Amino acid sequence: MQKQILPYLKEMPKGLNRNGIQHKTVKGSVSKSKQKSRRQRWNIRPSEISINTLNPIRAIVDGMKLSPNPGKPMIALSIGDPTVFGNLPTDEKVTQALKDAIDSHKYNGYAPSVELEDIQTSKNLLLSSLQDVVLTSGCSQAIDLAITVLCNPGDNILIPCPGFSLYKTLAVSLGIQVKLYNLLPEKSWEIDLQHMESLIDDRTTCLIINNPSNPCGSVYSKEHLQNVLSVASKNCIPILADEIYGDMVFPGCKYQSMASLSSDVPILACGGLAKRWLVPGWRMGWILIHDRNQIFGKEIRQGLVHLSQRIMGACTIVQGAIESILNDTPQEFYYRTLSFLKSNSEICFSELSTVPGLTLVLPAGAMYLMVGIEMEHFPEFQNDVQFTERLVTEQSVFCLPATAFEYPNYFRIVVTVPEEMMMEACARIREFCQRHYRPCSQDSNELDQ
Repeated sequence: MQKQILPYLKEMPKGLNRNGIQHKTVKGSVSKSKQKSRRQRWNIRPSEISINTLNPIRAIVDGMKLSPNPGKPMIALSIGDPTVFGNLPTDEKVTQALKDAIDSHKYNGYAPSVELEDIQTSKNLLLSSLQDVVLTSGCSQAIDLAITVLCNPGDNILIPCPGFSLYKTLAVSLGIQVKLYNLLPEKSWEIDLQHMESLIDDRTTCLIINNPSNPCGSVYSKEHLQNVLSVASKNCIPILADEIYGDMVFPGCKYQSMASLSSDVPILACGGLAKRWLVPGWRMGWILIHDRNQIFGKEIRQGLVHLSQRIMGACTIVQGAIESILNDTPQEFYYRTLSFLKSNSEICFSELSTVPGLTLVLPAGAMYLMVGIEMEHFPEFQNDVQFTERLVTEQSVFCLPATAFEYPNYFRIVVTVPEEMMMEACARIREFCQRHYRPCSQDSNELDQ
C-alpha cells in the first residue's frame, strides 16, 4: 500500500494536499510557528472562580482554636444537619419509597432534569406548565442556578443580614456584588424594607428572600411578604425565594409561600427534600418558576435548563421515589418533627433568656435560634468568635458565631439535638456566662443607689 501511494503523491500538482484539495500557504506561518516559544516549566494556576470561592463558615471555624474540655462530652449546636444525633429519623414511608424505586430497576439510568409531573401535581404551587419545574442536586444547586441565570458579572444582588452564607459564596465567585439588607431582631427579624429598597440600583438583578429563615428561625407574616413584593414590583426586581424550610413552621404559626401572594413579580422558588423530610444527604432539590405575566419569558426557562445540564441531573433513584414522598408521607410525621423543634426552641429560650448578658428572639420555624451577646458585659472577649471559642474550651459546647452570617456579636444555636442534650448545653452556657459576665460601671452605680 505504501508503494502504491507514493507515486500518486509525487505526481500531485503543487498546492494540493494528499486528498487532492487545494490549499493556500499563509506567508510567515512557518516562521511564526518556529518562533513560538515552548514552555520551559510547569505553571498551573487556579481559576479566578476557584480563588474567589470562599465559604465563610468554613473559613471562620477552621481558624478557631477549638479544644474541648476533656472533662465534659462535646455538644455541637452548630451543625444544620438534623440527622447528626440520630433522634430525628425520616418517616418509614419515605425510606420505603426509596427502596421501592431501587427494587423497581426503573431508575438506574439518566433522567431528565425538567418536566417532573410528580412535583407539579404534588406541590400544587401555581405552576403554569411542566416546563416550570427544574430538578437540581439539592437546594444549594437550585440557588446556584437561580443566581447564575439572573446575574452577570458586575451585577448586584440583595441578600439578608444575617443570612445563609452560601448566597455570598456563590455570587462573589461569579463576580456578582452582594449588598446586605438588614433584618430587625426587635421585630422578630422582619426585613428593614426602607433599607432594602435604598440598596437597589440599575445593576440590581435579584432579591433573595429566605423564609423561614436560616439562621434566625423567623417566619414572615402574609402582610410582611406583601410589603416585600410591593418593593420588588415597584423596582421591577425578580425574587429568588429560598424556601427550603417551607412549611417547617411551629404549631400555631402559618407559612405563606412567596409565589402564592405575587400578582406580577416573577419568582424562582428554591426548595428540596433536605430539611422537611430530614434527608439532606439525598440531594434532591428543585426550582419552581412562578411567572404569571411571562416576564421571565422563554429565555430564563431555557437558561435554567441549559445550566441544569452542566451535570447529568439530580439522583435518579430519588426522582423515582419523589411522588410517593410528597404524597404519602403522613401528616403525623410533620407534626411530630415540628412539635419537637418547637419544644426544644422553647426550652432553649426559657433557659437562656434569663442569663445576664444574653438576648434572644423566640423562633417560629426552621431549626435555629439566634442569641445576642452584650459584649460590653464580657470584656475578656473582643467578639463573638472569641466568645464561642472559649465556650468550647471551658464547656465543650460549640455554637456557630454569627460573624459567619455577617452579623457579629450573636451566635446561632441548632435546636435539633435531643432534649436532654439541649438542657445540658443551656446549663453549661449559663455557667459560662455567669463566670465571665461583668456589670458595666453604669450598672454598678445603679445597684449602689
